[in-house]
Amino acid sequence: MGIFSRLTDIVNSNITALLDRAEDPTKMIRLIVQEMEDTLVEVRSDAARLIADRKEIKRRLKRLADGQMEWQKRAELAVQKGREDLARAALIERAKLADLIKTMEEDDGALAERMSHLDEDIMRLQAKLAEAKAKQASLMARAHTANARLNVREQLYDGRVDNAMARFDFVEKKLDEMEGRVEAFDLGGKAKTLADEIADLEAESQIEDELAKLKAGMGLGATKD
Repeated sequence: MGIFSRLTDIVNSNITALLDRAEDPTKMIRLIVQEMEDTLVEVRSDAARLIADRKEIKRRLKRLADGQMEWQKRAELAVQKGREDLARAALIERAKLADLIKTMEEDDGALAERMSHLDEDIMRLQAKLAEAKAKQASLMARAHTANARLNVREQLYDGRVDNAMARFDFVEKKLDEMEGRVEAFDLGGKAKTLADEIADLEAESQIEDELAKLKAGMGLGATKD
């Protein structure tokens, strides 16, 4: 049966209301579109059978009309030959064909009315299908955007960003400590000797080496200040 049990259920359905009630609108809209496409195939198949039936009726009507003319000619011939009994029989056969023609024309009229209704149903169903596909495209675009935003949010809140910031804080703390060691040499206002200046250079070089090793060990890369 599917989501819709009859054609009228589909063409009279409120797609937006169905999606609002659905737990998974994207899945629901796929099912709706599939149901509509399947129903459209069935309706077109019914229309094809009706068209074939009407063509068959028209062929039979043509044969019956030809038969009527043939019995009319036979009746006329019988009258010319003075055989009223045969003429009467021929007219009876012609009348029988006339009754068949009338019945078949009524059948064809009923089929024509059904075709008209089917044509309207197909147009309404196609309009509903177009509406459903438009909503499907919109939902798919919204779902894609939502997933992309969710991935970004998950990356922001999964701890990796916090861990990276914590590593930068650790580096800054180590830099403060190293700079403090350098500045400690300047305490007391004592004039630096040549030996002191050389020692400062050696200390600074050592600090730079330690900083480079620290950054390399933490995967931050060797950067120059």
